[in-house]
Amino acid sequence: MKNSSKKNLSGKNNKEYKKNSDFGFYSKNTNRLEKNEKFLNNSAKNKNVQNLNKNDKNSKNNTFSSLKRRKPIFKSNTEFSNNKPDNHPEFINKRNFDDWIWGKHSVYEALSSKREINRIWCTSEIFSSDKFYILLKDLKSKGVLIEEVSWNRLSQLTYGASHQGVALQLACSKTISLEQLIFYSKHNCVNPILLALDGITDPHNVGAIIRSAEAFACKGIIIPQRRSAGLTGTVAKVAAGALEHFQVSRVVNLNRALEVLKKNGFLVVGLSGDGQLSISNFHEKAPLVVVVGSEDKGISLLTQKKCDFLLSIPLKGKTSSLNASVAAAISLFHLTSK
Repeated sequence: MKNSSKKNLSGKNNKEYKKNSDFGFYSKNTNRLEKNEKFLNNSAKNKNVQNLNKNDKNSKNNTFSSLKRRKPIFKSNTEFSNNKPDNHPEFINKRNFDDWIWGKHSVYEALSSKREINRIWCTSEIFSSDKFYILLKDLKSKGVLIEEVSWNRLSQLTYGASHQGVALQLACSKTISLEQLIFYSKHNCVNPILLALDGITDPHNVGAIIRSAEAFACKGIIIPQRRSAGLTGTVAKVAAGALEHFQVSRVVNLNRALEVLKKNGFLVVGLSGDGQLSISNFHEKAPLVVVVGSEDKGISLLTQKKCDFLLSIPLKGKTSSLNASVAAAISLFHLTSK
């Protein structure tokens, strides 16, 4: 009985165990596995989503940082327009356009009315055109500087104005020919003094020289067509009214002009720091042409060969040179006081 009951119990337990094991245990495990799989799947999805979000954030940050880095390259139209000189007031205020004229019709009327011209800029098409060629060639022979430039260069000079290929700058004073200057200087004067400028491009220096020359009764000044400042508004302002009572001749070639002056009885005297003769020891009595060179380069070698005398201003201090306008004033004082 005991054994049988044990067997029965064991059998029953085995059946229940099998039942539980077949259904209960495995069903629970399978549920757990399913839950675990769902959890893993969900976590994997969550991780993927998080990774995607991180990637998106990184990509956004990267694109944002790249946009930050590239921001100075992709400027707006307003930034570009502000950088252009024609829209920037600082650039416009640096140049006064009161004495400028541009455009075909306006320039043609100015040339036809015989107004005093300092300088002309034009394209090759304008210079060779039937309408402008004769007028421009005549002005060039009279010493007016005519420069052929490209369309873009002319746009830069006029700060983007509608120039139509030609622009000019009016002169603040009337100029005369070299022959007229020679005749005028010798009229009622035995030994006149003229000034000639070689390579002085600073209008302030030119204006100061004209002021000193008129104050010391110099009869006129010779300005070459190139490598020299013209009779601009700055020159007239620095001259402080002297330009209204002073004769100016603009020549195409300075060395040829000096040869013409020599033939008309003038002695050509050049101011040079290397001059062997001191200006205080110069006692020649004759019509004189005093050549003044730039402060940095002085008188050119070719012009020095045209000079009859090279005079120096003795300096007692440690300063090795003088400003061109100061040297001209000192030399005129010495030459006119004798």
